Amino acid sequence: MSITLEQAEKIISIAKNKSIELNTKMNIAIVDAGANLVAFARMDGAWLGSLDISIKKAKTARFFDMNTGVIGELSQPGGSLYNIEHSNGGLITFPGGVPVKDANGNIIGAIGVSGSTVENDHAVAEAGALAS
Repeated sequence: MSITLEQAEKIISIAKNKSIELNTKMNIAIVDAGANLVAFARMDGAWLGSLDISIKKAKTARFFDMNTGVIGELSQPGGSLYNIEHSNGGLITFPGGVPVKDANGNIIGAIGVSGSTVENDHAVAEAGALAS
């Protein structure tokens, strides 16, 4: 099973609301179970450079079925995933990418958010992921 456009639009709406609550402007990307882009929103005034980062965060979270911040911890020098960010055409290994699960706990896609601090990026992504 994979995320639907309707689910992706709901997730983006929740993520946008969380971003507004945090007074940030975000790029928000949703990918399906195959890591294909399903939906994307760039809030007015969000950084242009964060567009690509948000998509890569979503793909990274889906490729490895874990939060990108966790991958970042594992990819530090001496870590078990050191240099993984150079695989798969480039990964993003800092917070802001979160797998999206269905009601049964199956991963159906992922959300990637970029445009503020990594703490805010993660908070917005997590809010969106929990909306599924």
